[in-house]
Amino acid sequence: MSDELKRTLTAKDVAVVTVGTIIGSGIFLTPGNVLAASGGAVGVAIGVWVVGGILTMLGALTYAELGCMRTGAGGLYAYIRDAFGPLAAFAYGWTLFVVLATGSVAALAVATGDNMVALIPGLSPSGKKVVALVMIAVLAAVNVIGTKRSTAVLGLATILKVSALLFLIVALPLAGTGWSTVTAAWPESWSGPIFLGGLAALISTLWAYEGWQYATFVGGEVKNPQRDFPLGLMVGTLLCITIYVLANVGYVAGLGPERLASSTTVASDAVGAAFGPATAKLIAAAVLVSIVSGAHGIMLTSSRVFHAMARDRVFFQALGAVHPRFGTPANSIVAIAAWSAVLALSGQFTVLLTYVVFVGWVFYGLGGLCVIAFRRRDPTAARPFKVPLYPITPILFVASAAVIVINTVIQDPLKGVIGLGGAALGVPIFFLWRRGAEARG
Repeated sequence: MSDELKRTLTAKDVAVVTVGTIIGSGIFLTPGNVLAASGGAVGVAIGVWVVGGILTMLGALTYAELGCMRTGAGGLYAYIRDAFGPLAAFAYGWTLFVVLATGSVAALAVATGDNMVALIPGLSPSGKKVVALVMIAVLAAVNVIGTKRSTAVLGLATILKVSALLFLIVALPLAGTGWSTVTAAWPESWSGPIFLGGLAALISTLWAYEGWQYATFVGGEVKNPQRDFPLGLMVGTLLCITIYVLANVGYVAGLGPERLASSTTVASDAVGAAFGPATAKLIAAAVLVSIVSGAHGIMLTSSRVFHAMARDRVFFQALGAVHPRFGTPANSIVAIAAWSAVLALSGQFTVLLTYVVFVGWVFYGLGGLCVIAFRRRDPTAARPFKVPLYPITPILFVASAAVIVINTVIQDPLKGVIGLGGAALGVPIFFLWRRGAEARG
């Protein structure tokens, strides 16, 4: 096996990876929670989705500049490494492998088993576990056989779930009567609880938008990274923002604000109310496709981080190899699949994600600071794409990441201590790993 990844991806492929990774289950399930947190005010809820989209685009614009300057494998891991050193980068990669990426794949795999009940009534608990394991194994195989083929499969799944969302966007306003039940789109008065509720809702939407940063991991496989990477990242992110906002308009039309605020399966509920249970089952199938493709995108992209870490000699050396026939980091993909399967079977992913997933935003914010660090360190370097309105854009993004982390710590101090402490475990592990690498020469 060699250790060089092939550059086979275009701007279209980057956009597909971005959309495919962002759109998982969130937009089909969480809008009711966002509306409830917004006090039932439709205008506030939709405004929150717009603001969340703007903050997401700030992050995408910021990372687009980074992707043009650092065109190798590893994405955000490499940005942090080059700006703030190998220790900070390892802490991110460690957290990504142990919890963030693998825990997310495990959660989506288990969700696949749970949602399969809609298509196979009476599926037993052991049957659900089998479905989860088969999903992980199939995705691993698809990702191993080639980046271009894997992206093509992800593209097909993305077309299916975007088509389902477009149906919701067009059909629900035409057939639904929910908007007629909206008595007031905005609260009668703006008070502290309204703003706090809006903040809670905003954090929920940012979780739903999360996934755009995974596209940076495949930057080392883009044919023309200076042009195609920022174009694909921004187009994909903008498409998701537009779809998310319009889908929420459709949900209100299908269910009305009261029913929407109490729903945890808004897509199928809205379609069922407007078109009947048979059509609702079709949407349930689309949600299933969306869940699987979300896991696919995470496995495809995150495997490149562990490949880069191995090449930096701070992770298992075997994960740095590239398959001689398929040109993919096959060992890294298999490692993700294996650990994801362990988490899925143990059920511990729910505990891990609950306490650690917010820590990802520490590193996303650190990625935003990388732009400022590189600008100060090397102001004359070639920058084919420059983040607009610098430094306002990266500062606003970093501030939004800080709000998520600080709010989580304030609302649940125990979660904050456990989550940040878990990430901090990477520090002694980094030094042990580096000492072992030095001993091996």
